[in-house]
Amino acid sequence: MKPEQIDTTEFRDHLSNVTEAGKRIWIYPRIVKGLLYKYRTVFSWFLMLLLFGLPWIEIDGHPYFMFNVIERKFIFFGVMFFPQDFHLVAIGLITFIVFIILFTVIFGRVWCGWACPQTIFMEMLFRKIENWIEGDYKAQQRLDASPWTQEKILKKTAKHTLFFVLSFIIANTFLAYLIGKQELWTIVSDDPSRHVGSLASMILFTSVFYFVFARFRELVCIVVCPYGRLQGVLLDKKSIVVAYDYVRGEPRGKQTKVVAEKPKGDCIDCKICVQVCPTGIDIRNGTQLECIGCTACIDACDEVMVKIDKPIGLIRYDSLDGIENKTKLKFNLRIKAYSAVLAALLGVLVYLLLSRNMMETTILRTPGLTYQENKNGTVSNLYSVEVMNKSTTAMPVNFALKDFPKGTIKLIGKPLFLNAGELTKGSFFIEIPKKDLPDNTFKLEVEVYSNGKLIDHVKTSFLGPME
Repeated sequence: MKPEQIDTTEFRDHLSNVTEAGKRIWIYPRIVKGLLYKYRTVFSWFLMLLLFGLPWIEIDGHPYFMFNVIERKFIFFGVMFFPQDFHLVAIGLITFIVFIILFTVIFGRVWCGWACPQTIFMEMLFRKIENWIEGDYKAQQRLDASPWTQEKILKKTAKHTLFFVLSFIIANTFLAYLIGKQELWTIVSDDPSRHVGSLASMILFTSVFYFVFARFRELVCIVVCPYGRLQGVLLDKKSIVVAYDYVRGEPRGKQTKVVAEKPKGDCIDCKICVQVCPTGIDIRNGTQLECIGCTACIDACDEVMVKIDKPIGLIRYDSLDGIENKTKLKFNLRIKAYSAVLAALLGVLVYLLLSRNMMETTILRTPGLTYQENKNGTVSNLYSVEVMNKSTTAMPVNFALKDFPKGTIKLIGKPLFLNAGELTKGSFFIEIPKKDLPDNTFKLEVEVYSNGKLIDHVKTSFLGPME
């Protein structure tokens, strides 16, 4: 049975990979290994090396990157963040979003084609495995249309087995980002009955990745991902996108040497640009939501132009304004405005990060208690203290009163010692000679020291007797 063909004629009214009856048309993209494909391959392997390697890198016994949502502990570039640092995370996310907006305004969907994990895994791992086992796009079409022979069963079994193994590796990598490599190794090596929930999560992650890369594929970019829709309000005529030069290419058609015939454009309508597209669009129809900027059509068209002795670049990175008026990208007002906002956000974020304390201390008077008058002529208040160590090293903690040299702090229990990334709780009394009390209610400041170094200071209230 001949497979359904991609139809790009009514691209504004319906998806090219869906029939009029609503049935999905399976896309078999042709692989053209041009210059940009080779660049993308090298860059993709570099990004995959980072993605698969970062969870296993440790600094002072802690992961370099971790996003532990359950325990609300996050580590970026070896620096720990906790719920108390939510404002930093929020500003960081806003900064990242503004950066994506600015990048899209200038360069379109470069992220999707060159750095998105969906594109990298699909095109540089799963698609390569598929071509290795089943052959090129025509061989895959023939195999899918053929009856279930022994050869077909063996090829499909081998392909989907490798797909599942690769999905399992990707799932474990993402789990390592969430829970850390030590916890992941414990789950893998320990008795499975003790980690039923974690193993279920591992199977769920694996199944999701397998489904996405084995069946859902380009629909992630077309249907699920909101970024394609976002670009519709961000792109303008000056944005750099993967574009077809219709000024040079039209009218398209087979080249002829007949003098009397109206001359054709450089596009010979070979449709190879459609055959190589992983989302099944015709780039000659203009910028479309489904385009992920993967540059496959650029490589394919350049290859054809070389064969027919025409200049390359009929499909290239350019703006609509550049194609129509031959103008280059300028640093316009909108780019300046986004750049100024981005610079301001980066400045605020850098300042907050540099001024961020590695220790966060909360001191509160114990509720329900007032003051106590002691026989030695002092007045004491009981306090609860919580100290969060945001650093990657353990440290002892002690306290001192500021502005009250005769006042003392008496810890209840053992001295506080904070392990890296842990919250420690304790209690202590603050005693101040009655004669030194400036009022019956006043503010005082407690200084927090570690190894003789001032690391934090906290203000709290003190109650005394009324005169």
